[in-house]
Amino acid sequence: MSHQSNLIATDIDAYLKQHENKELLRFLTCGSVDDGKSTLIGRLLYDSKMIYEDQLAALQRDSRTHGTTGGNFDPALLTDGLKAEREQGITIDVAYRYFSTAKRKFIIADTPGHEQYTRNMATGASTADLAIILIDARHGVLTQTKRHSFITSLLGIKHVLVAINKMDLVDYQQDVFESIRADYKDFAARLELPDLHFMPISALKGDNVVEPGSNMPWHRGPTLMHFLETVYIGSDRNLQDFRLPVQAVNRPHLDFRGYCGTIASGIVRQGDEIMALPSRKTSRVASIVTFDGELREAFTPQSITITLEDEIDVSRGDMLVRPGNVPRLESTFDAMVVWMAETPLTVGTPYIFKQTTKMVTGAVSALRYRVDVNTMHRNEADSLELNEIGRCGITLSEPIAFDSYPRNRATGAFIIIDRISNRTVAAGMILDRSTGQNRPDHWDGVPASTLQATELSHVTPDQRVARYGQKPTTILLTGLTASGKTTIAYALERRLFDVGRACTVLDGQNMRLGISRDLGFTAEERSENVRRSAEVAKLINDAGLICIAAFVAPSETVRRRAAEVIGPDRFLVVHVATPVAVCRHRDTDGRYDKADSGEIANFPGVSAPYDIPEQADLVLDADQLSVDQSVDKLMALLQAKSVIE
Repeated sequence: MSHQSNLIATDIDAYLKQHENKELLRFLTCGSVDDGKSTLIGRLLYDSKMIYEDQLAALQRDSRTHGTTGGNFDPALLTDGLKAEREQGITIDVAYRYFSTAKRKFIIADTPGHEQYTRNMATGASTADLAIILIDARHGVLTQTKRHSFITSLLGIKHVLVAINKMDLVDYQQDVFESIRADYKDFAARLELPDLHFMPISALKGDNVVEPGSNMPWHRGPTLMHFLETVYIGSDRNLQDFRLPVQAVNRPHLDFRGYCGTIASGIVRQGDEIMALPSRKTSRVASIVTFDGELREAFTPQSITITLEDEIDVSRGDMLVRPGNVPRLESTFDAMVVWMAETPLTVGTPYIFKQTTKMVTGAVSALRYRVDVNTMHRNEADSLELNEIGRCGITLSEPIAFDSYPRNRATGAFIIIDRISNRTVAAGMILDRSTGQNRPDHWDGVPASTLQATELSHVTPDQRVARYGQKPTTILLTGLTASGKTTIAYALERRLFDVGRACTVLDGQNMRLGISRDLGFTAEERSENVRRSAEVAKLINDAGLICIAAFVAPSETVRRRAAEVIGPDRFLVVHVATPVAVCRHRDTDGRYDKADSGEIANFPGVSAPYDIPEQADLVLDADQLSVDQSVDKLMALLQAKSVIE
């Protein structure tokens, strides 16, 4: 499995050239404490014969004094090199190891499992193509497993292998593996992990790491090493959007001026028209110069020097792009921020922001929410503490050229630097246009005109109750897409109408075809759709009617805000609790498949969270009840709440 080759003895230059052209895979190992991350890497290197003899002798000697295997060979010591790591038997800092096989070159990042070292894990994941998330077969999915999975999703790592380790300690039972896989898939449904795989292994014994072993004949999949050698990452590179952040201006003599940098994405060729940002001056590529000579074309991630046909002003921090494919050039945007400093983040504090090769001053102008990575809930917060993650509004002193992080990890990422200590205090991922736009939050807004006043009806609420014989109420049916909300809502309307009640249905999809046609499906736009709908429901209730509202409404906070608008005394929450598997089966429009592939973003239950109502007035198990049975329960609820007699 190692990089042994006959060319080493016969033609060393050909071998080196062959080795140079191998594809590079960067991956990291992460998970909870003592899940076996360091042991796995050590076993991987040992079984693939990637350890020198003197290293092996030292490891065998150290295993007797520092090992955790009772004096036997401990592969974890290969990466746990710090004295404190060996004393405690844990990983503290990110350890990098390099090796190659006949098919690929690899860079491994062994990241810590402890919660206080989450920032180290984020650092190791920032450049990874693939993540191996280890789970101890004895303990299953733990809090830190979820934390690292969330960060993996947040950092845009597309390929994830969940390695269920220590199968030797559970007698290699298949049902243990299947149970943990089911638990993880249920949790991961709320994350964006487009390429997810599962594998049972024993890092200490070597089962299914490099060789299959004989203890798990029920596993038909590849070994870990085979997976690493064959996982396809070619499509991960963005070859559409040409972006060259200028790192330096190369001026070796009077007749040469070149602009140096590493291509962040895309392809550039001689003769291409390019634009310099922020000046927006255009020219054409005269030559593409490298250490090995001139090229006719170059692509990511090559380091090149470009010369132009025209003398335009380009300096460090500028970006070369194509005129017809220009990134955003703005000084304000929204981003997800991982805070890495002991001193908390406070809104308004000035920092230095470094994005690609550009450094500007700025501040966090707003903290939208903090993410509870254990539950995926979004909580209001005034600051971010060490290792916490939140969505922030960023305001810079001058515009920068950027893409959204999911589209381009190089131009969509930035770090925040403390101006006094010069330490990196945070890492950020810029959100896309629809998510990051400065759409105002109207929940707490005031009318734009100060001349408006409330007009009072000549018909009192009591008179309407007497006329219609009902208490005006809004019943919010909330649940995942395809859970049956709209079907039940219209069936309830029919039942109420047949018994002489005045009611109407307010459906989220219909709202988006009219009043909310300008809204997308980000968390903020879903919030705004519910706010507008709550105002409509309030008007319906003010007219004395019963309003049956069918909305996904995934946020518990937003549902509470809607209750405040309508009035808590006339607002009922009904959770249509259809399991996501049933919703997928019912989905005839293919929305879940599109969400899985990333075609639909921010999809509750797949790539966005859905908060189960904490105090629902009624829970409908719509997968077990018929529509008529569901309506019966709703009618009983309305009678119990004195909405109808």
